[in-house]
Amino acid sequence: MRCTWSGVLPAAITHFKEDQTLDLPATLQHLDAMIEAGVHGLIMLGTVGENCSLEFGEKLDVLRATVEHVHRRVPVLTGVAECSTRLACRFAEEAARIGVDGLMVLPAMVYKADRREAMAHFRAVAGASDLPIMIYNNPVSYGVDLTPEMFADLADEPKFTCIKESSENVRRITDLKILCRDRYALFCGVDDLVFESVALGATGWVSGLVNAFPAENRLLWDLLMEKKYAEALEVYRWYTPLLHLDTHVKLVQYIKLAVHACGYGSELVRMPRLPLTGSERERILGIIQKGIATRPKLDR
Repeated sequence: MRCTWSGVLPAAITHFKEDQTLDLPATLQHLDAMIEAGVHGLIMLGTVGENCSLEFGEKLDVLRATVEHVHRRVPVLTGVAECSTRLACRFAEEAARIGVDGLMVLPAMVYKADRREAMAHFRAVAGASDLPIMIYNNPVSYGVDLTPEMFADLADEPKFTCIKESSENVRRITDLKILCRDRYALFCGVDDLVFESVALGATGWVSGLVNAFPAENRLLWDLLMEKKYAEALEVYRWYTPLLHLDTHVKLVQYIKLAVHACGYGSELVRMPRLPLTGSERERILGIIQKGIATRPKLDR
């Protein structure tokens, strides 16, 4: 299925059972809820999907189940986050065989690559399959910064189609537009910068909080696309305390707690992450419950 490289793509969570094994039925049921709310595609096994906490075979199990269940209703992408380039290439090959529609490729995990090494990694993964690629730039979390100048150098590889910009520096959207023009589709990768990113030229949003608030997320996106900025700003200001949960080291626990509070599944995470407890859980749950109690009306 062809990726359109626009719209809202959830960084979908992976659901677990009490014993920390995969809960594929719960994962697929949750995907259905987001598809019904109008998301434009799915990204499995991203940061929020706990990619690095899953074994290689488990990742493939998630992809097989998702591709079969979604049945081409929307495009399905997968994160590629491995510790070595060789393993990343192998995973890209396996994902292509399973039938995903595109890749969201991260730098090699753990090792902090320099400019030359980082670009060599992405070029190698591009050569491992025929799938189009979203390059995920998140120096805050992964310690490797892909600058606009590096993206200009990578522009000769046609499989590099899209950039998920998560540097938390919204100036990057403008810098990329100036240097690379319309060579890449630009996606906001930080939930609480989506209004600013769209205003500067982003045409897509990889969202985490959409897992918990799919209908409200779609409302905000539609208002932004319709350039109804006054209405969009009102929704954005309601949503922002929740969107801030996407920018913390415990974003997975925070988002899963929101998913649980909104009735879309459990808050279970896989170790080394642990569920929230005590005053931290009460504080985050308070933010979520206030958002639920004051959520905007959807009768548009």
